[in-house]
Amino acid sequence: MHHYVSLPPADRVWHSQSFNVGTAGAKIFSGPAAEEFGYSVQQATNHEGKWLLVSAPWSGFSRNRKGDVYKCPVSGSRNSCDKLNLQDSVSIPNVKNAIDNMCLGLTLTRMPADGLMMCGPLWGQKCGTQDFYPGICAKLNPLFRPQPAFSPAVQTCGGPMDIVIVLDGSNSIYPWEPMTAFLQKLIPALDIGPQNTQVSVIQYAVNPKFEFKLNKYKTKDEMVAAASSITQMYGHSTNTFHAIQYARLWGFNQNNGARSGAAKVMVVVTDGESHDEAFRDTVIADCEKQGITRFGIAVLGYYIRNNINTENLIKEIKSIASLPTEKYFFNVSEEAVLSTIAGTLGNRIFNIEGTGKGGDNFKMEMSQVGFSAHYSSQQDVLMLGAVGAYAWSGTVVHQKGSIVDILPFSAFEGTLQDRNHSSLLGYSVTTLSDGHTEYFVAGAPRSNHSGQVIVYTFNAQKQSAIIDSERGKQIGSYFGSVLCSLDVNRDGVTDLLLVGAPMFMSELKREEGRVHLFSVTKGILNEQGFLEGPSSTENARFGMAISAVPDLDLDGYNDVVVGAPLEDKGKGVIYIYNGEKETLKKQFSQLTCFTANLCLGAAFRPKNPVGPIGKSDYLLGFSRMPDFCYLNC
Repeated sequence: MHHYVSLPPADRVWHSQSFNVGTAGAKIFSGPAAEEFGYSVQQATNHEGKWLLVSAPWSGFSRNRKGDVYKCPVSGSRNSCDKLNLQDSVSIPNVKNAIDNMCLGLTLTRMPADGLMMCGPLWGQKCGTQDFYPGICAKLNPLFRPQPAFSPAVQTCGGPMDIVIVLDGSNSIYPWEPMTAFLQKLIPALDIGPQNTQVSVIQYAVNPKFEFKLNKYKTKDEMVAAASSITQMYGHSTNTFHAIQYARLWGFNQNNGARSGAAKVMVVVTDGESHDEAFRDTVIADCEKQGITRFGIAVLGYYIRNNINTENLIKEIKSIASLPTEKYFFNVSEEAVLSTIAGTLGNRIFNIEGTGKGGDNFKMEMSQVGFSAHYSSQQDVLMLGAVGAYAWSGTVVHQKGSIVDILPFSAFEGTLQDRNHSSLLGYSVTTLSDGHTEYFVAGAPRSNHSGQVIVYTFNAQKQSAIIDSERGKQIGSYFGSVLCSLDVNRDGVTDLLLVGAPMFMSELKREEGRVHLFSVTKGILNEQGFLEGPSSTENARFGMAISAVPDLDLDGYNDVVVGAPLEDKGKGVIYIYNGEKETLKKQFSQLTCFTANLCLGAAFRPKNPVGPIGKSDYLLGFSRMPDFCYLNC
């Protein structure tokens, strides 16, 4: 079990005291370690009282990782948490939702007017046989019920497609059952539906005929049942090119169910050389003009059984297939194994250019929008990190009301110089302000292997413009994985940007961790060194969590807490740094730890101050090794 530790009010703290956070006594909430209970925490208040919302993004493990959120009462004597059971309420209508591993609650962030929002960045949607992971988010109402979910990168599944299957039914096909078995396996692999994919089957030998037309069946089950009852027509001739011409003219005819604007796909399955090869060039040229994508499938069973050279047959069927041939041509050794290619064929059909998927060129399909989140009150904009966008280069999504702006790969391409597509831009996001202009900041902890932070804004044409960027100084340090903007003197202007590099290695090859300080001038970052933290002998991961907190020592300046969750053999340590004019004192004023093995300080979620200064509440959370505590200061 992992725990939530609530500390009772400490004595009033004055600046002259060395310690400014009390740690005596504790109220403990426990949750399942297997669910990653405590990965993210936020405070909330409603008419029922004061609550702590605790995420458990692996809730359901080991069957699944749907994720969920718990509510824990801060006031009163009860120390048990209630699971909200939110996962089945978060979905997108008219989409085939895949929620089993969405990790709901991986992101839990504060919104305006004491609102909250949660995200499940691994929420998926099914498109045909493929699963995409665009991510999902939902705001919570005051009773912690999810509002309508949104997914800025939700995919359009391929668009409408009309498929005509041209099936050889001549005498040489034997046995016939594998031909219908092939159809029975291929059809379920397609996204069948009146608005998506329609299928027609034409059988031929001497002459072609419809088995069923494009608009005959509306569901997979109806179509599979019809395909299973097709009987072989037989015939001494194999007039393949007459059948292809018939399919071109009548299979894709609007009177037979074809739709204007739908992608046209033809699948030709045959086991022998045609008797009408003279028409080949003309027929194939007509198909090209009509924009029909063609798959050619050669069944070699008859030739192999009769010891006939297959070279000419393969050459002919390759000439039917669209280019590049290796993508659109198949051959199988006999009828009995024809169904083994149905899955691969279905995937290739789904990925045809022009159907919305663009082949292997992934853009936002795996974007995981909501991996990080930050709300900008100055511009009323929600920033959402999308680490999987553009083949893991990453990007940031800006959402204002119902308007979504997905920043293109080109917006950061020149700055990231991401040759390996692994920067993970959007791992962390925040904003900076000079009192008039707000600047957006995104971390990319794997950029050039050493990590990077990018500051950007938007010009008058609403195009993103890079203001500044800073790179980490050590490979593998994960510089930029944690960001914290700080207004030290509380004048509405950002004085510092703190950047965590929690895997920074000491000379002793320990993951000591480091927090870099940058002063900010109109969005330009100027390095001011780094905070002094653990010794080089500690595997501490110092900087895995950083949070600005209202004035703890009552000197008029805001302060900062930094977590080192693996310090002291995994017990975890919290460091407090006090503000001073427009900067921070680099030496910590307090080091706080518990005797329990809590991995203290892996995530922080401070609440805005309520009541007199010095009586605010703070959350000190534990992510990855999930525990957290609640401090009254």
